[in-house]
Amino acid sequence: MDKFLWAIRLYKTRALAAEACEKGRVKVAAINVKAGRAVKPGEKIIIHRGAWYQHILVTKVVQKRMSASLVKEFCEEITPSEESEKLRLHQATMAAFAIQPGAGRPTKKDRRQMDEFMGDW
Repeated sequence: MDKFLWAIRLYKTRALAAEACEKGRVKVAAINVKAGRAVKPGEKIIIHRGAWYQHILVTKVVQKRMSASLVKEFCEEITPSEESEKLRLHQATMAAFAIQPGAGRPTKKDRRQMDEFMGDW
């Protein structure tokens, strides 16, 4: 699983992909998967990405990392529109609270204001 997620460029390194599997952020058929699990064509992979869930349909299995232009041959993005809307809303909210570029991390006060505004995210 970690090798496939790395190969189709969902994670920058295999270590990050394996860590996501270990932390329960990657599911197949609503079941958490281990990093060493084999991937089969036709499986639906759900990846928890913070504020939203990304849904991927495996069309072919691949073992080697490939260029970004070839990725669409091996998987298909099937994320529901409501999940895409959650991502867009989260990005807009974060942009509204964005500090000037280069200003560094938000202060404790800024963070509290963001948490209050976002509510139960």
